[in-house]
Amino acid sequence: MLANLGGMPTDLLGREYQTFPAPRKLESHGPATIIAMCNQKGGVGKTTSSINIAGALSQYGRRTLIVDFDPQGAATVGLGINANDVDKTVYTALFDTSMDVHDVVMHTRFPDLDIIPANIDLSAAEVQLVTEVGREQCLASALRPLRDEYDCIIIDCQPSLGLLTVNALTAADGVIIPVAAEYFALRGVALLMQSIDKVKSRINPGLKVYGVLVTMYTHTLHSEEVMQRIYEAFRGKVFHSVISRSIKLPDATVAAAPITMYAPQHRTALEYREATREIIARGIVA
Repeated sequence: MLANLGGMPTDLLGREYQTFPAPRKLESHGPATIIAMCNQKGGVGKTTSSINIAGALSQYGRRTLIVDFDPQGAATVGLGINANDVDKTVYTALFDTSMDVHDVVMHTRFPDLDIIPANIDLSAAEVQLVTEVGREQCLASALRPLRDEYDCIIIDCQPSLGLLTVNALTAADGVIIPVAAEYFALRGVALLMQSIDKVKSRINPGLKVYGVLVTMYTHTLHSEEVMQRIYEAFRGKVFHSVISRSIKLPDATVAAAPITMYAPQHRTALEYREATREIIARGIVA
């Protein structure tokens, strides 16, 4: 059941979902904002947030591309693509400079939502990148021909701070950091911020931290305490939108669809649409 204040659905914190206006319709598309969905801790909602924010963006008329940059290929599977049956993946795009990157892009069954898939082949990339010329720039070079065709490109990073993540940070305009509302999820975020600062100072001076997205929130004292610590640590950088823990998200994963399309009136769908409107209202995506 959704909470209700004055007829408007509200989140677990009692705030109205319609805080941010419905975005205007675009008359043209591109160039894309490239967002790295990044946190070296696993299980905090990176892939879930990538799929659902991308899904909501596409529903708001924004052409969106997900770059699955995790060898587990969770984003690929989460959009209904069998990662093991794909011949051309993001790994191909990184190392085969003679190939047109458009040949790697796969259209999903959802309008305005595409993906560059990944599978276990990507696990070899960390070692192979070591010997590459301009190794930090490989992903940025691969994505360059696509930028004018999309409004947003979301890179779903693997849970590490290795060369793949450095490539994602180098290619990105900014970072969204999903942080679960759990104590252990906070550990290591400082290390991630150090990595972001290093990439910004040495490789990508325009890199921004767009914000921290709180995920897996429950209405418990523990979650509230963690929320308070997040607000203190990232003053002014925490998204107003909060994503609650939900048993409906695994159902959407099995259905291989963003929850905003699978169960559009569910609380979590409302939360992800709210987060997406906030991203647009902040000017992160046009």
